[in-house]
Amino acid sequence: MDSSEAIFDGLKDAGINFIVSVPCVNLSKLLNMIDKDPDIIHIPVTREEEGIGICAGAYLGGKKAAILMQNSGLGNSINALKSLTELYEFPLLMVMSHRGTEGENICGQVPMGESTPLILEAMNYKFFKPGTPEGAYEDVKEAWELSVEEGKPVSVLLEIKYW
Repeated sequence: MDSSEAIFDGLKDAGINFIVSVPCVNLSKLLNMIDKDPDIIHIPVTREEEGIGICAGAYLGGKKAAILMQNSGLGNSINALKSLTELYEFPLLMVMSHRGTEGENICGQVPMGESTPLILEAMNYKFFKPGTPEGAYEDVKEAWELSVEEGKPVSVLLEIKYW
């Protein structure tokens, strides 16, 4: 199973039908697959916190929403995640390209890469770190179910070695 196809299939089987994305080279193949799917509304945005707000509105409109972004955008999104998504108990699947992990060739990505799991833990948000496409497929579906159950964001972190 291909790494991008596994995420795509997990999103589809979880029933995700609304996706907001911020560009990332690791997510590019997946974003192309999403663009070609007539059952998924895809809204590209330039800032992660903008995407969080759009996902909240989509949820209120009856959509099952996810955001695809790089982990560096987590820092931009903290206030929107806590004061909007969590406060109103909106489920949200966050699929993040986890830069700054083993194999990273841009040293500027490393500090946020190391901090990302710690930030999620401090926010009391659960996350998954699949190591294989098969695991990612299951984790995406489980992350969405957990997000719905808990009424708050759940993330899937995709390290560099995943791709």
